[in-house]
Amino acid sequence: MEGKQAVPGSASDEGAKDALGRPLGPTPSQSRFQVDLVAEGPRKAGGDVGAAGKGGEEAKGRFRVNFVDPSAGGESPGEPGSESGNVSGVQNGGDTVMSEGSLHSGSGGHHHYYYDTHTNTYYLRTFGHNTMDAVPRIDHYRHTAADLGEKLLRPSLAELHDELDKEPFEDGYANGEEGTPAGEAAVTYTPDSKGVVKFGWIKGVLVRCMLNIWGVMLFIRLSWIVGQAGIGLSVLVIGMATVVTTITGLSTSAIATNGFVRGGGAYYLISRSLGPEFGGAIGLIFAFANAVAVAMYVVGFAETVVELLKENGTLMIDEMNDIRIIGAITVVILLGISIAGMEWEAKAQIVLLVILILAIGDFVIGTFIPLDSKKPKGFFGYKAEIFMENFGPDFRDDETFFSVFAIFFPAATGILAGANISGDLADPQSAIPKGTLLAILITTLVYVGIAVSVGSCVVRDATGNFNDTIVTELTNCTAAACKLNYDFSSCQTKCPYGLMNNFQVMSMVSGFAPLISAGIFSATLSSALASLVSAPKIFQALCKDSIYPGFQMFAKGYGKNNEPLRGYILTFLIALGFILIAELNVIAPIISNFFLASYALINFSVFHASLAKSPGWRPAFKYYNMWISLVGAILCCIVMFVINWWAALLTYVIVLGLYIYVTYKKPDVNWGSSTQALTYLNALQHSIRLSGVEDHVKNFRPQCLIMTGAPNARPALLHLVHAFTKNVGLMICGHVHMGPRRQAMKELTTDLARYQRWLIKNKMKAFYAPVHAEDLRDGGQYLMQAAGLGRMRPNTLVVGFKKNWRQGDMREVETYINLFHDAFDVQYGVVVIRLQEGLDISHLQGQEELLSSQEKSPCTKDVIVKVDYSKKSETDTSIAFAPSSSERTPTPRKDSKISSSPLNVTDQRLLDASSQFQKKQGKSNIDVWWLFDDGGLTLLIPYLITTKKKWKDCKIRVFIGGKINRIDHDRRAMATLLSKFRIDFSDIMVLGDINTKPKKENIAAFEEMIEPFRLHEDDKEQEVADKMKEDEPWRITDNELELYKTKTYRQIRLNELLKEHSSTANIIVMSLPVARKGAVSSALYMAWLEALSKDLPPILLVRGNHQSVLTFYS
Repeated sequence: MEGKQAVPGSASDEGAKDALGRPLGPTPSQSRFQVDLVAEGPRKAGGDVGAAGKGGEEAKGRFRVNFVDPSAGGESPGEPGSESGNVSGVQNGGDTVMSEGSLHSGSGGHHHYYYDTHTNTYYLRTFGHNTMDAVPRIDHYRHTAADLGEKLLRPSLAELHDELDKEPFEDGYANGEEGTPAGEAAVTYTPDSKGVVKFGWIKGVLVRCMLNIWGVMLFIRLSWIVGQAGIGLSVLVIGMATVVTTITGLSTSAIATNGFVRGGGAYYLISRSLGPEFGGAIGLIFAFANAVAVAMYVVGFAETVVELLKENGTLMIDEMNDIRIIGAITVVILLGISIAGMEWEAKAQIVLLVILILAIGDFVIGTFIPLDSKKPKGFFGYKAEIFMENFGPDFRDDETFFSVFAIFFPAATGILAGANISGDLADPQSAIPKGTLLAILITTLVYVGIAVSVGSCVVRDATGNFNDTIVTELTNCTAAACKLNYDFSSCQTKCPYGLMNNFQVMSMVSGFAPLISAGIFSATLSSALASLVSAPKIFQALCKDSIYPGFQMFAKGYGKNNEPLRGYILTFLIALGFILIAELNVIAPIISNFFLASYALINFSVFHASLAKSPGWRPAFKYYNMWISLVGAILCCIVMFVINWWAALLTYVIVLGLYIYVTYKKPDVNWGSSTQALTYLNALQHSIRLSGVEDHVKNFRPQCLIMTGAPNARPALLHLVHAFTKNVGLMICGHVHMGPRRQAMKELTTDLARYQRWLIKNKMKAFYAPVHAEDLRDGGQYLMQAAGLGRMRPNTLVVGFKKNWRQGDMREVETYINLFHDAFDVQYGVVVIRLQEGLDISHLQGQEELLSSQEKSPCTKDVIVKVDYSKKSETDTSIAFAPSSSERTPTPRKDSKISSSPLNVTDQRLLDASSQFQKKQGKSNIDVWWLFDDGGLTLLIPYLITTKKKWKDCKIRVFIGGKINRIDHDRRAMATLLSKFRIDFSDIMVLGDINTKPKKENIAAFEEMIEPFRLHEDDKEQEVADKMKEDEPWRITDNELELYKTKTYRQIRLNELLKEHSSTANIIVMSLPVARKGAVSSALYMAWLEALSKDLPPILLVRGNHQSVLTFYS
């Protein structure tokens, strides 16, 4: 077994060639080990050559991949000169770098890598022998499209424990992983890792967040907010905004540290937590909000420039058009900086941050230098009187606390600026929490500091007139300005200066006013630049996941950093469009609400993931709490309404619309979201709770185990049962695999996923349950005993009628009938469904696109199992014969007639019949022949069928047996019973002539049918007859035939009555005759069922387990 993994260890092996004649270069994972912090320690490069599998294995469908590192040349993997020794190329969290070396694979097969690059000596020294088992290491846990290095495959369980003659990876996959299209695409695209720009937590997150949070508000609105709300409430406003952003920051940190984060920021975090529905909705509006935010910030910048132009009298055209011209020029320059690359953009951000900090410093210095020239404008320096006067609120112009809060809150957003470029961070897991939370802290302290200082220095109203100084002492002096010898009462409400009236207070207070203008430019441009970079990155991540197929073209990236150039152009066009509108008072609240919606969902994601108790939810960041996150989500929703109620409603409608769209489209992705985890947890808890409750007759539901075989082989059986179990009871499709165990085990796992998918795709609310058994009876017993969970266990066995039983092997009939006996033994009800055309369409699967997944040729034989499939495809049993692997492969069909020529009449009828229950049934009858009281299942099933939309126009007619002289009495008794059961019926017919002897020709036909299966023991010697009965227990004895003559006649007579009364019914539901175990032979019982149900519309022979399933008590 150890020999399967050849691991060359000596230096002489280094020149070894692989099966395709290429030198075995160092694998990426080798080179990774010298630099990756989580990997094992460095090893000698000389003995570190990848393990080469047997060359012959290439042909077995498993394509080995050899890594050749062209840049390394003759150097050993660990040398600094080689690419593999390049630390920066390896320590990246990027979205683009799939491997450090180039990939050369065989043909277009599945890409897999060697198990291990450890040498023989590593295992010998560690374990004392060279084992095939692999030691734990990070490369075994990577995705196929690994970003930090290549995935290694640990040996599969089959390779370790199967018999020695088994070739490894016979199936071409290991660990059940199939090469997904995404995985293959990722492996084929391998850019050079050199030159990839990755940012640390300061440059990548802290700087970005601070620049985005400090917006125009800081310089031109904060002073006005202090004037309106007073220092006390202003600090409260800032505190409330900070509470919302801090909780969101904690939640972001928790999600960002729960596993590797790729590009896509808020979209990536939400989609991987809550699933594609919420992620897709938020991703789109968040990307759009960022694109429009570019316009908002640029217009803020353009307005300031136009103000300066107006002051100097140098307007180009008029105010509105000047804003458009300057805005358009600005956004083109910003686009140029962004397209130049992330490095340039990061440098621009640093420059802007320096200017911003200088501007803040300029203001702080200015507050300590009270000039006499500024006093008439309301600035007196730090004075206790001004602080006291400005501490309380003084709301004017219909402003309220919440309206002021709504104006301030957008200044606190921007905390996701770092997370939005998660793909460009060197270590997003540590950078996002550190940078985001520190940025929130610093910016909050600055906001509070400036609010307090501006409120302590500047009065609310000032005239700006030097002549308003007070010469004489006033006796009733209450205003702070008055106490400081200024009287601004002349313009108490409409002064030009002061906190309330002048937005440029900070410029007036500052030591050097132009620096404040530079600060405003810096704040607006940095926020615009951050949004211009965020929007395309988020949109690119969204498009890569194919959630909105129409946007696929924007997924393409260019250059070393996989820059989304198409996304940049789109963002630029959106921004330009909104800049040309130049009226952003309407757009601003919508953007704030879009940001808040994503904050709310990030908080909700943490709550949801914690609630789901998924073992995969293990954030490295521990300072979060699920309930605080929930409060954060609720606060975000409240703030949305506070800011603007109609914008909040619009946001909810858009998010809900996108959510419904994505849910309807069902993108084929599986990210292990907390929605899945919570669904599982709810199902588990409810199942356990249900187990503690005793069954009650009022809550009885038919829970069916259907012996379908492959579910797509008998669609009519499936659809008819689905008609009475959908949204009512459990439905399990049982499939018994027979034949060689190893083959069957392999088929079980592939079939389980495939057929469950098929059921979901065809909107069947059912489970697929395959088992392996020696024969059908054993398989049926396993399923009846073990299928289901707790109270959700089957209570009814449903089988198709074995149509061509007379032509087949009678041992199969014996097995088939024994299934009924086994079902009754375990207190199951039994339903046998018969269509005259048959049920099994597996031999027609080439004709049906729907069924193309499993092609079964009727002319092949499985040599190993000794089962003749040419017969099986015709017999309509519910036996699930697992076809051999040769039949499963979609090879070209030998029998060209089947695949190309039109179907013969019989097959066409069979195909039509198989889809008859999918159509609307129209106005017709469901005839219920309730001859024997089985607890009411015979009546309940037709009632449930009529509750479905396709069957709602059908009427129930009830047929019962009775005496000729008591027909009216019996009818009234049954009508009373049905009305008490609250089951609508159109007619009740009492059959008084059931006991009449059937027609002679029908008796003769029956006798002719059973003739081949009779024992005729009277004509044979006793010993011969006994031996024959022992060998062939299904044979009908003369004694048995005589004993059950009356019952035989009854079945023949009932068939005559059925033809007479129910030949036009849509469906017939009839009591199934019961045969006593050991007394009635299988052949006789089968003959009864045949005689009873032949030449009729679709018929269900039903027998409950004789426990009441109907009740008239409330």
